Amino acid sequence: MSTTISELVTLPDGTALPRLGQGTWSIGDHASSRAEEIAALRLGVELGMNLIDTAEMYGEGRSEELVGEALRGIRDQVFLVSKVYPHNAAGDKLIRSCEASLKRLGTDHLDLYLLHWRGKIPLEETVAGMEALVASGLIARWGVSNLDTADMQELLRIPGGNRCAVNQVLYHLGSRGIEHELLPWLKGHKIPVMAYSPLAQAGKLRKGLTENETVRQIAESHGVTPLQILLAWSIHEGDVLAIPKAATREHVAQNAAAGKLVLTADELWQLDDAFPQPSWKVPLDMI
Repeated sequence: MSTTISELVTLPDGTALPRLGQGTWSIGDHASSRAEEIAALRLGVELGMNLIDTAEMYGEGRSEELVGEALRGIRDQVFLVSKVYPHNAAGDKLIRSCEASLKRLGTDHLDLYLLHWRGKIPLEETVAGMEALVASGLIARWGVSNLDTADMQELLRIPGGNRCAVNQVLYHLGSRGIEHELLPWLKGHKIPVMAYSPLAQAGKLRKGLTENETVRQIAESHGVTPLQILLAWSIHEGDVLAIPKAATREHVAQNAAAGKLVLTADELWQLDDAFPQPSWKVPLDMI
């Protein structure tokens, strides 16, 4: 028996997106890596990972500038996502932030614009601002990031809040807190999850995942790397799309291959046993 990884996730407005996209956190920070990072993004688009996520926060615009360069000549093939700082998420500041992102990205619109995390500006003002950006044609749709269940419930009580397209949150095999409450709630309201850092941050946590005996055995049985198993696991749910960052063409190719992996029901059970879902509500994990 096996669980097939669906290739598409559908937004509330019916837009179908690939299960795997491309993240860009820290991309553009080093001039020596620029050419390879651009080539990696373009390869990812060729391999079907045509959702690219960035943010004004990433390198204070450097990531957006690199993405803009990578998209020259292929912008119409890409579903482009960026995010706004919480302190810029309303009124004239929101408009200026959006316009600045568009300029850096070399485009006239974003396919999706996200509130990066919740700050002091009331959600009502952010929703109103996002709706105004949609009306002006600067963005096609909007969503949120790093909002927990209570925040989402509040959001949907706001006029226009039900037009939230996604919630982008931290989600990987070692951080499964959203499964207890947030993920079921989002599924019930047909709002997909966009999983950032699906391979966990480099360091002790990722090492603990990739060196786990269960993960390694499953990887060996498929003839792939432990990281590819982690990525395949992150999108085995039907309403989750993941945006791993890959700064090299080799890593991009490995990510694309991971999207085609089929984990059996027994393998998913083994991973559940090795990294169990919490049985109680935990604070939303963020990095």
